[in-house]
Amino acid sequence: MKTFGLNRPAGLALFAMAALLVAGSAFATPTPNSAVLHTRIWNDCPISVLTLNNSYPVQILIDDQMDPACLGYANFHNWSFSVDGVNPVDFQNNSNFHYGFDFILGGTGFGEGGLRVAPWWGLETDGKFMVNSVSGEVACFGGRLPFYSFTVNHGVTYVKGTPIHMEVIYWANGLNAVQPATIEYRVAYGGSYSSGPIAFDQGNPAEDPPHGVWGMLQPSWLGGWVQPYASQSAGGNVHAEWNNIFFDNLDPQVPVEQSTWGRLKSMYQ
Repeated sequence: MKTFGLNRPAGLALFAMAALLVAGSAFATPTPNSAVLHTRIWNDCPISVLTLNNSYPVQILIDDQMDPACLGYANFHNWSFSVDGVNPVDFQNNSNFHYGFDFILGGTGFGEGGLRVAPWWGLETDGKFMVNSVSGEVACFGGRLPFYSFTVNHGVTYVKGTPIHMEVIYWANGLNAVQPATIEYRVAYGGSYSSGPIAFDQGNPAEDPPHGVWGMLQPSWLGGWVQPYASQSAGGNVHAEWNNIFFDNLDPQVPVEQSTWGRLKSMYQ
């Protein structure tokens, strides 16, 4: 797995700045210990055959074998982080986290999939960090995610069946117009690429409370997704794997324990 690094002074300064910006707020980032799968959220081919494996954090696998008679647009399946192994865990606007995995989208059929940061109104399907096995596009969009294209900005084009490393870093910051939450998208695929921190714009003030304004909007579900195309994949299969899944809780710890501080510093070496 390719990693990303900031030099130590820059990384520690970033962490210290984030801690100061959210000082006075109650840090509430959950630390997942499991994942839950939700399948057939879209079900345009209900006669397809699903093969599933949930060996979090080593691997999550979803294989959708389309019948030759499959019609319609697409099926949609996902997985979400959990703390009880049964229900997706809710993440709030003031969360601070870093997570990712090695993703493979293959099979004889076609589709799209990747990483998910989903807002309250689209917990199952919105907020996509996508690779597309037809066009090769690698892009982030939907839900509350600021748009970013690795294909446009870095010339990254995905080839079906190959591993790509994907990750995001979310900082709550001040959750206001001056210090909005930011998200950074990262890809390792023939090279290491980053969007840099991108600020969230303002949400709908009429929806706050309870959903917040200047962040990903709460509650949010985090995890992965795959969208097998139905008629385009008729008679074929779409195979998605999420391997080496990791999650870092970036909430400042007070008092700072040596083990926690060391883990955070290691991210920026």
